Amino acid sequence: MAQHFLLSAASRTLSLRSIYKAGEDAAYATFCQMRWPETNGEAVCPCCGYDEAYKIATRRKFKCKACHHQFSVTSGTIFASRKMDFVDLLAAICIMVNASKGVSMVQLSRDLDCQYKTAFVLAHKLREAMALEVHTGEVLEGHVEIDGAYFGGHIRPENAKKDRKDRRLKRHQTGKRRVVIAMREREGRTLPFVGQSEAEGVALANENVSRMSTMSADEASHWDLLHIGYHVGRVNHSEIYSDHGKHTNMVESFFSRLRNMVSGQHHHVSPQYLYQYANHAAWLEDNRRTDNGTLAQIVTSNAMGSPVSRSWKGYWQRSA
Repeated sequence: MAQHFLLSAASRTLSLRSIYKAGEDAAYATFCQMRWPETNGEAVCPCCGYDEAYKIATRRKFKCKACHHQFSVTSGTIFASRKMDFVDLLAAICIMVNASKGVSMVQLSRDLDCQYKTAFVLAHKLREAMALEVHTGEVLEGHVEIDGAYFGGHIRPENAKKDRKDRRLKRHQTGKRRVVIAMREREGRTLPFVGQSEAEGVALANENVSRMSTMSADEASHWDLLHIGYHVGRVNHSEIYSDHGKHTNMVESFFSRLRNMVSGQHHHVSPQYLYQYANHAAWLEDNRRTDNGTLAQIVTSNAMGSPVSRSWKGYWQRSA
């Protein structure tokens, strides 16, 4: 029997030991290479685009020879105003890509020896970098599966039976329940969205799935509207899971990863940031056959090419 890719040596091309053994200077050089690949790591001014700069070695900064603007390798990126060492940032990326079902922020803070707040914001910034490969703006093509899964909104029952309420009624709901609607190409991309109702997936499909595509969906009645624009294969899960190629097993595989991530690692996810975790799970699912060294390189490159995060820069300071 063939060995699973994740069990092979080919999937392990990067380790925490190698990152810390290489040291801070090597990590810094890696970030420079990812930020300015077109000049082989040589600084390019983010203001005027001039490719010659003085090096201020004592502070790891640069000064543009043309406009005299001072900047660092992380200026204008999601790591702007960072205080962590570069080797720790690279280690955090390694931990994030190695965790196939996600990693809790308590564990990440202990691994990096930093505050929980630092780990929380850093992880969400890395999820923003991952989302660049999930939400590319390109429509899905080929055969696309669509389905939804509900998360959150759990209502803890009262201790005494006489005090318990019917949790199915709307007046007893918390309002925090959300549905993740996912569309997935077979052997292709996964595209998740977060909404209030699974029926919102019809409009999302019309916007994000090519009209030349075919689709698969379950027996839920709101998917009936998909037949107006697409050839849709329906499968009744109460009777069968796969019927001669009609199934939603690929998108259910994504939901399985997301459920394990939410329940097994994070235990609680705010509905405000559920989309971040959905994008993270989609990125992991789409890159499940890629070695971890390449995954770390992809995330680092995306992070260095991303603008300053408007959602997460100064997150805790605004809350205070």
